[in-house]
Amino acid sequence: MTIKASMTIDKEFKIGEIDKRIYGSFIEHLGRAVYEGIYEPGHPSADEQGFRTDVIELVKELQVPLVRYPGGNFVSGYNWEDGVGPVSERPRRLDLAWRTTETNEIGTNEFMDWAKKVNAEVNMAVNLGTRGIDAARNLVEYCNHKSGSYWSDLRIAHGHKEPHKIKTWCLGNEMDGPWQIGHRTADEYGRVAVETAKAMKWVDPSIELVACGSSNRHMPTFAEWEATVLDHTYEHVEFISLHTYYGNRDNDLANYLAQSMDMDQFIYSVISIADYIKAKKRSKKTINLSFDEWNVWFHSNEADKQIEPWSIAPPQLEDIYTFEDALLVGSMLISMLKRADRVKVACLAQLVNVIAPIMTEKGGEAWKQSIFYPYMHASVFGRGVALHANVNSPKYDSKDFTDVPYLDTVSVYNEENETVTIFAVNRHQTDSLSLEADVRSFDGYKVVEHIVLENNDVKATNQHNHSNVVPHNNGDASVDAGKLTANLSKLSWNVIRLAK
Repeated sequence: MTIKASMTIDKEFKIGEIDKRIYGSFIEHLGRAVYEGIYEPGHPSADEQGFRTDVIELVKELQVPLVRYPGGNFVSGYNWEDGVGPVSERPRRLDLAWRTTETNEIGTNEFMDWAKKVNAEVNMAVNLGTRGIDAARNLVEYCNHKSGSYWSDLRIAHGHKEPHKIKTWCLGNEMDGPWQIGHRTADEYGRVAVETAKAMKWVDPSIELVACGSSNRHMPTFAEWEATVLDHTYEHVEFISLHTYYGNRDNDLANYLAQSMDMDQFIYSVISIADYIKAKKRSKKTINLSFDEWNVWFHSNEADKQIEPWSIAPPQLEDIYTFEDALLVGSMLISMLKRADRVKVACLAQLVNVIAPIMTEKGGEAWKQSIFYPYMHASVFGRGVALHANVNSPKYDSKDFTDVPYLDTVSVYNEENETVTIFAVNRHQTDSLSLEADVRSFDGYKVVEHIVLENNDVKATNQHNHSNVVPHNNGDASVDAGKLTANLSKLSWNVIRLAK
């Protein structure tokens, strides 16, 4: 069967300019993300610094603009000084967050070198768990001050004459969580965050700061946490963070694919809280959102219980993603783009091996997981202005959600390149979706490509020796007399590209 949906796309229906940092990702000192992930001396593809060039090429294919580092839970027990200077003199430390041993072979300067190789900026997190103002302002001085001070001259002595010029910084990580080293109440965190923010900006006034929001929308302190933290930090930060992960533990596909609606509500709620504090303070400043952890994460939960404590870079959080996971990741990207006016930074957690689009085999291949594709498509083709689409779609109800539209979609207009890209998910499990779109605003535009990710097996995966989940560009979208028509196959991710 075929169901029908329609929408209108107009270049004047602007949501907001898309900040390229919305397509960021995340590398934490966790599992095999760093060691055996981006860094593996002795691997056939390793460069002179030990970085895997096969991984570098895959990251470059994703066009990742920003990478959050070094955590995550890890950062709340991390002494950044352990990771600079001669590698032979660096200490081994017990990482209490993940119960492993950190060798500190890779630290700040090495990671900055790697980021340059993949054409990414770094979103640096500071430790507000076991440390605070002094360590944070010293790290800013080490990274961003040109020369003539103790920490900047130490960076130069470590072989990096030019400052790293890191723009985006996180004030700790998930400080609302009892699992976090140095967990604090909202008032406690708000006080240390604002004082740290002030000191960091006294060193470098050009930086932008992210205050910790709730670890997820279902935390008992959610909303009150954001309001209290922003009450303290409002005039000294640019962003409040959001984190969320979803899974299909009940094997309920209809409900699973609707979970991006929870993400929608999370975003809308945090915007409302931030604007409440803006009103309360009579401020002219608007706080934006940094969704700096988001993904599907549930496949590896049982396997992670078998990890030997205090081992070095053991496999942890190595979810093997399915086709249905790729569909939800596509919808999560759509959710953030639909509020591109306020979601300005986002980090898919994570990038390599740890709940990641890229997997590696020690000494062997690197390959693309199913979720690689919607992430890549959005990053590569989703630059410009996000547009409101006036959508009419049939809907369904699931266990936790009502009025779930089968058509989940957003459009991006790049005026400079004269392109329009429609991202669309058909959530229907059995029926294709016949789409009609009024695109008269884009006179003379034609379909140049209709990419489709589909698979009859929702549990299909990619592994190092096979790729079952890959997109094709055989979609049938076309434009005639200002009307776009397309058939969106059942359970599919679609990228329809128009150009003049």
